[in-house]
Amino acid sequence: MVINADSAQVYTGLAVLSARPTAEEMRGIEHRLFGEWDGAQACSAADWARRAREEVARCHDAGEVPILVGGTGLYLRTLLDGIAPVPPIDPQVRAVVRAMPVEAAHAALLAEDPERAARLAPADTTRIARALEVVRSTGQSLAHWQARREGGIGDAVALSAAVLLPDRERLYERCYRRFAVMLDPSTGSGGAAEEVRALLARHLDPALPVMRAIGVSEIAGYLRGEWSLSQAEAMASQATRNYAKRQYTWFRRQPSPEWHRIEYDDFTIEPLCDRIFQHFWLT
Repeated sequence: MVINADSAQVYTGLAVLSARPTAEEMRGIEHRLFGEWDGAQACSAADWARRAREEVARCHDAGEVPILVGGTGLYLRTLLDGIAPVPPIDPQVRAVVRAMPVEAAHAALLAEDPERAARLAPADTTRIARALEVVRSTGQSLAHWQARREGGIGDAVALSAAVLLPDRERLYERCYRRFAVMLDPSTGSGGAAEEVRALLARHLDPALPVMRAIGVSEIAGYLRGEWSLSQAEAMASQATRNYAKRQYTWFRRQPSPEWHRIEYDDFTIEPLCDRIFQHFWLT
């Protein structure tokens, strides 16, 4: 069984923009957690990890090997290491913090949680707001809660991991080529504009993850007549490249050194699969 670990491929309405595998590409192999969340409902790392644990357990009960694929590091880390049991944030605290300019929020965090503030870029709006709302709502820093992570399965499973780190320039070139294909309805992978048009017709909250996926806002601007299709393609391709760069850096540095790094493009998959299955059957 193949289990999705990509935060965009979980949504039903992002089949094209997330490059979700087609039925033909699945080749009859069972794939889970692909397109299982409606875009109107946000899928958090905790939501995904809960479902992934269930699927992994189901595989093990059947004597099968679960194979997780995808590049959302937060999802994988939550599944393996668990999640911080942060109590629900007071809505009033959240509203006040989220309304603050990032400069003011960062200054407040420097006073209330200097350790966390020192680790964050002053312009990192999302992480600064999260750290500030946690300390104000719970009276404890985010680090306090993260030290009490729970629910991880990393110590209970035999893990055989591989990180693909292809040549950066070839990777970036593929990012540009990928989006051009998605916009071309004559290809089997096209239809991105139609996908965004369908999302816009639902009048979903722009803050939802499905509406913030790479390509949605860029194509939406084209559909509204704010810029040309070629401009939308250029902006989305650059956003894809920027995201790939961040992923590349994260997976090179963050996972355990025991995670096998493959730093070349041309490799045969069979030896890797043999190593994964041998690891499973010997443990």
